[in-house]
Amino acid sequence: MSHPSVRDLESDSLQSLSQAKVGCDFQIEHVEGPACDQLRNLGFCESLQVRKLANGRNLICSLCGTRIAVSSDLAEQIKVSPLAGSLVS
Repeated sequence: MSHPSVRDLESDSLQSLSQAKVGCDFQIEHVEGPACDQLRNLGFCESLQVRKLANGRNLICSLCGTRIAVSSDLAEQIKVSPLAGSLVS
């Protein structure tokens, strides 16, 4: 029986921004997909903090003090991990 690697365990804790809970803070871990350059031009770069403000056809996020609307398709390409203490009741 093989043991999961550290990378496998890390990827299990990641979720796409579209799956992330509204009102919580996240760290951007990976930006992968056909629109990577567009996402990075908007500021969605690895290691930055993002807060998801609203769900819907387009997601609204706060990134570097700016609110940005991102399509759900683009949000699928942004992998995030939750920051400690960011849960909203």
